[in-house]
Amino acid sequence: MPLRTSSSTARTTWSLRRQLLVGILVPVLAFIGFNTYSLYRESLQTLHTAYDRTLLASAKSISEQLDVHGYDQQAQLRATVPYSALEIFEADNQSRMYYRVSSLDGALVSGFPDLPMWRGRIPARPPYSALVDFYDASFRGEPVRVAVLLQPVASATGRSMAVIQVAETLQLRQTLALHLLRDTLWRQALLVALVVLTVLVVVQRVTRPVRRISDAIEQRPQGDLSPLQPSAVPRELQPLLNATNQVMDRLRPLLAHQKRFVRDASHQLRTPLAVLKTQVQSARRGDMPPEQALAEIEATVDRATRLANQMLALAKVEQLRQQAEAPTPQPWEQIVRDVALDLAPLVADKGLDFELQADQPVQVTAPEWMLRELTRNLLHNAIRHAPPGTPLQVRLTHSASDALLCIADSGPGISPELERRLFQPFAAGDRHSGSGLGLAICREIVQALHGELRLTNRLHATHGSVVGLDAMAQLPLYHPAGR
Repeated sequence: MPLRTSSSTARTTWSLRRQLLVGILVPVLAFIGFNTYSLYRESLQTLHTAYDRTLLASAKSISEQLDVHGYDQQAQLRATVPYSALEIFEADNQSRMYYRVSSLDGALVSGFPDLPMWRGRIPARPPYSALVDFYDASFRGEPVRVAVLLQPVASATGRSMAVIQVAETLQLRQTLALHLLRDTLWRQALLVALVVLTVLVVVQRVTRPVRRISDAIEQRPQGDLSPLQPSAVPRELQPLLNATNQVMDRLRPLLAHQKRFVRDASHQLRTPLAVLKTQVQSARRGDMPPEQALAEIEATVDRATRLANQMLALAKVEQLRQQAEAPTPQPWEQIVRDVALDLAPLVADKGLDFELQADQPVQVTAPEWMLRELTRNLLHNAIRHAPPGTPLQVRLTHSASDALLCIADSGPGISPELERRLFQPFAAGDRHSGSGLGLAICREIVQALHGELRLTNRLHATHGSVVGLDAMAQLPLYHPAGR
């Protein structure tokens, strides 16, 4: 089910190239579409204005053919308008023109009687310096554009007002409008194609570094965590590249530690398991008494268990070192007393002269299990190497900035040869009594806590011989905020 969800998410997530294309092309195409519509409307308006001017010119031409006799209500209009007077305004025989001349009260003077009489009003601010109005209507089943001119007519024998209507069919206007629309769409289509091609080329070039980095990562061998080279990478990708390299830097020690842990575990656990198998086979054959066989098997299991626990503790220290979690302050003196109490049977078994000085409160910022593991390993190591009946002293003190745990035994100390590899994993001084991981764990813990671990031979004041070993773990002291 989780795999199906992941693949579904991957299918619905748009690629960077697709997001760039959509983010750029959609606004551009929307603007071009709006611009095309606006250009068409403006061209159509300009076309209407030009042909309305022609209608007005036709109406004025008709007004020049009018005569009047009488004044006001007794006035009689007369018109002699040959149709040839309108032919000069007809273009390419694609449109037809009709006219009507009437008085203000609607009495027909000349023209087409079935052309409906104008019943409108002259605009307050007409578009021309004349009493003119334009409107759309239908005449003889065809849409027409009509110009109305209120023309004063005066002569030596009379005065009156004529209403001149000139109508024109819209075939020519519609033909020119379609031609304008086709030309506009064709030019805008070329512009859209140019924009799309440009965007495709630009996006292809812009996303090329991303694809190059992706290919470089895909072609890497498994386990290769070397940094990516930032050559020829745009500034916008530098943060991503740096963050990727930082992640690889953090993963590199983890991967190396994992490989080392698996290698060491397989190597170190192989010996006790082989010994255990041999002991079981010997017990089954009856080569030794059952009690002795079980005791040896138990000792081998204990050593294997201790080895496994120490290896897990070492792996846990390495894991926590990579984490940025802030540990809480712990009372180290209480942990030291608890560990000493747990190991008291071992001290009593060897009859050691044990002395514990851990009475003063000592607060250390660290995980509780780390302090316990550090103290246990150092004290257990001292008990194991101290001769029976010799002194063993544990002191926990502190200064203004550091806490110091010192465990002084009376053992043989460390040889120069062992000192060179003392903190290496599995570098035990006695292969039969230890796994060689205790001091390695202690060093990893101290380094993770930003402290220092020292093992120093204690020399006799007179003849300079080794009389014991001082194991000292120094950790930063906890200071409450604001103090």
